[in-house]
Amino acid sequence: MTGNLLEPASVDQLRSRFNGRIVTLDDGDYEDVRAIFNAMIAARPQVIARCADAADVAAALAFARANRLEVAVRSGGHSVAGASLVDGGLVIDTRLMNDATVDPGRATVRVGGGASWADFDQAAQRHGLAATGGRVSTTGVAGLTLGGGSGWLERRFGLACDNLISAELVTADGRVVTASEDHNPELFWGLHGGGGNFGVATALTFQLHPLPEFSIALLFWPAEQGRSVAAGYRDLMRDAPEEAGGGMLFLTGPPEDFVPPHLVGTLCCGVLVTYCGPQAALREFAAPLLAAEPHGQVVTDIGYADLQCMLDDPPGYRNYWSDEHVRELPDEALDRFCRRAYDMVVPSPSQHALLPWGGAVTRGRDWPGFDRTVPWAVHPLGLWEDPADDDRAIAWARNLRADMQPWSSGDVYLNFIGDEGADRVVAGYGEDNYRRLARIKAEFDPDNVFNRWHAVQPAA
Repeated sequence: MTGNLLEPASVDQLRSRFNGRIVTLDDGDYEDVRAIFNAMIAARPQVIARCADAADVAAALAFARANRLEVAVRSGGHSVAGASLVDGGLVIDTRLMNDATVDPGRATVRVGGGASWADFDQAAQRHGLAATGGRVSTTGVAGLTLGGGSGWLERRFGLACDNLISAELVTADGRVVTASEDHNPELFWGLHGGGGNFGVATALTFQLHPLPEFSIALLFWPAEQGRSVAAGYRDLMRDAPEEAGGGMLFLTGPPEDFVPPHLVGTLCCGVLVTYCGPQAALREFAAPLLAAEPHGQVVTDIGYADLQCMLDDPPGYRNYWSDEHVRELPDEALDRFCRRAYDMVVPSPSQHALLPWGGAVTRGRDWPGFDRTVPWAVHPLGLWEDPADDDRAIAWARNLRADMQPWSSGDVYLNFIGDEGADRVVAGYGEDNYRRLARIKAEFDPDNVFNRWHAVQPAA
């Protein structure tokens, strides 16, 4: 463990003026509070400040500054890079700030900085409303949105950040600032993909959209049929309506009722089609895939929030993810994509995914982040249990990226990757955007206190 060793009296003093809860290594629930989604991250902070409000955040930051402690910020804890923890330092844990308040007349929602997408989606769904969130319900709203925010509804409603109306942040020096089109507009621009580089988000307000009907098709085939399924999926999504989303992937067949017994525990091919509309319209759109005779299928109307909970990945696994964006998918690219799936750790919850951009994603404003004209993302998402499989799982993800290089756009969606070096961070923003972000960083965090999430260095 690194960091200055704290005196118990100084921690007690912080507790005395704290509305939330201070957790240290001596507390019986320390390990449970410390645990994050990626079990490969072993960092052990000295203090976890479970903040109840913005005043708590400011107090925790002042304590870290006075004791020369490194700071990490946690909402959902899904950062595969381990940005939610810092060894020997202080974690600002916002999960107690998880309220979600919908204004149905204005079709907006205001959520606390520690809200999950389950909090957000369920509150919105009660009013027939929705906005793009993550691909599971347990991800933190703040972390995903500030990093851009890819999800199942993006082709219809844009990325999560495209629907951000305003954000409240506590800066490194304890100030509470609002960022919107009218207040700190340059900071507001930076929050649309610039991540947690500028402060701690304590509240966010989003535009919502009517979503009266939603449906899905979840289809499974044996892995050896994956190549033909991939070609069919590519062709289907080439001119797909914006209502259609989802992805094609190789995965271990899960032990669910809708998966045939002969596919459970084996490498198989799956397609999820999401549709912002009724089941009948979905069936018409997905007819070519249904005609390919999947061995297992679920085609149904479902609440969007219910889908999100259905797909939750289990915590406690070792994780390694990566991302490569490709400008086209010729047959050779599909050949490479499908062959590499056999290098996955099986059985495991890993996913070897092909995700379509397009639709409303391409209409996003000139925010920092990846090239939105690129039509496809290749996303190896590795989850496994045995440390002996580390090298194999990491090599699989890296080799899949290498396979796609002939068609790569060179950019990256940073929420999809761990620590892949400074060059990949710049590629994720674009060089001009990175320089602009560095100037914003110099204004709001000149000492680089917030340096855990794909860090932007402050401009000189």
